[in-house]
Amino acid sequence: MQALTLRQRSLVGLTLFAMFFGAGNLIFPPWLGVQAGTESLSAFIGFLITAVGFPILGVRVYDKPLVYLDSGATAQKPECVIETVDRLHRESNANIHRGVHFLSEEATEMYEAARARIAEYIGAEAREEVVFTAGATASLNTVAYAWCERFLRAGDNIVVSEMEHHSNIVPWQLVAERKGAEIRVLPFDEEGRLMTERLPALLDARTRVVAVTQASNTLGTRPDLRPVIDEAHRVGAVVVVDGCQGVVHGGVDVKALDCDFYAFSGHKLYAPTGIGVLYGKRDLLDRMPPFLSGGDMVDRVSFEKTTFAPVPLKFEAGTANFVGAIALGEAVRYVRQFDAAEVEAHERALLLRATEGLERIPGLRIYGTTPDKCAIVSFNVEGVHPYDMGMILDKLGIAVRTGQHCAEPVMDHYGTTGMCRASFALYNTLAEADALAAGVERAVKMLRN
Repeated sequence: MQALTLRQRSLVGLTLFAMFFGAGNLIFPPWLGVQAGTESLSAFIGFLITAVGFPILGVRVYDKPLVYLDSGATAQKPECVIETVDRLHRESNANIHRGVHFLSEEATEMYEAARARIAEYIGAEAREEVVFTAGATASLNTVAYAWCERFLRAGDNIVVSEMEHHSNIVPWQLVAERKGAEIRVLPFDEEGRLMTERLPALLDARTRVVAVTQASNTLGTRPDLRPVIDEAHRVGAVVVVDGCQGVVHGGVDVKALDCDFYAFSGHKLYAPTGIGVLYGKRDLLDRMPPFLSGGDMVDRVSFEKTTFAPVPLKFEAGTANFVGAIALGEAVRYVRQFDAAEVEAHERALLLRATEGLERIPGLRIYGTTPDKCAIVSFNVEGVHPYDMGMILDKLGIAVRTGQHCAEPVMDHYGTTGMCRASFALYNTLAEADALAAGVERAVKMLRN
């Protein structure tokens, strides 16, 4: 049986919803589609997903409908992921890899099936290249500690882009200080474009690591990583990619990308918090010493010598977050139901609508204006503190992020102490993009009077 496209599923879902919930719902959703004009697909996606798939999006805050625009920090969870977590706690709660009883074996099987599904989703050659961690921060720290512990020497250098999240800066600083290595910075320009043409001047025979984001969590910039990876490999350096935003907005094929390591967090990909992934090329993982030690990462323990389990278990010490890993696998299954190109087009429409609305507000500046940015828009309004803006938007039911976004060097670049950030997901609607602009305009009037 041929799978339905996102458009077809949306139309079927809309029809069934309307049939079962009365004449008003039979009339109203198609009317919304007509009003959306050429963006009817976006309207249908938003209606179907928010009405059916994501329970929290139906709540009200301050007696107003929730407009959730903070998915760049934590995405909301579809019903299927929530049900998976609940079912695992109710029916399959047992430590994995350690028991011969039914529950343990069942949980182990689901855990490893999730690993295989995720490996396929990101284009890994084998499931053994997928290591489960507590999140992207843990993944990046694992590489910074384990890889650099063995291969970084005094006088070596690490190149980090200026637009990185703190999690892809601080671990490299700590290991560089410990080892006597140098941190070099690859800058970005005023529109938020990573200046990859400057990379060759930063690289030399002593460069061991290049750390770069696939998509900036603040600017939305999606750098062209091809020249970065090619130049890094030319001098023998490994490339570590922060994929937290990139895996959500556009996805990844790690084999085609040819990165050496890739990290992302489950909670940004519609999965629970406390679970993440580190992808690493198999030969590199084999050569790295373990980061954490203890249960489940050992082969044999004696007081004379301890030997370690093969990858990926070598890097999964302690009791595994099997519930989170399985739920992440379910989130991946959910996302793969949709046509990636259609989701990208939907998010693009949201970004353009929000940008057009915000640009009409006098004194407002958008940070990050590269043409291929993902669905993230950060902004400030002259004379308005971002925290004040965020608080008023909150009272209007609009959830945005305010502050430094764990990217203080980006703030320093633009000479600001903070920004407001709206980050969109596949469940957002064009009406919510309009609500953002209208809310900001209202907040400006309130704060300037």
